Amino acid sequence: MKQIVVSALLFVVAGALVSVAAVVVVSHGSAKPNTTPTNVSSAGPNQVIEISAKGGYRPQNSTAKAGTPTTLKLETSGTFDCSSGLSIPKLGYHTQLPSSGETVVNVPPQQAGSTLTGVCSMGMYSFTIRFE
Repeated sequence: MKQIVVSALLFVVAGALVSVAAVVVVSHGSAKPNTTPTNVSSAGPNQVIEISAKGGYRPQNSTAKAGTPTTLKLETSGTFDCSSGLSIPKLGYHTQLPSSGETVVNVPPQQAGSTLTGVCSMGMYSFTIRFE
């Protein structure tokens, strides 16, 4: 009788392991959602880069097309932290973003391989746009 119980228990454990293995194979084999930031879009001959500012900047890293006039749209929504004080040193741009709304910054075409960095008033938060 003891041998039958042990055999039954081993059968149940083996079945559970096969089920777990199947779940792992299926979940790792399925297509992952695209996590590439989609904050860069085309608008005619220009490109638009959208960045939200609240408790930092999101996304922190963006890639844009070089040699293209660019519009940077900074969106705030109840932003009362230091990310509302924005500086983009390469452009000589400094502003206090509104607590809620959209601020547009026109960026002239940038060279391939160059980067543009924005930083908050305290230097705690930043974002980088790489032009390729």
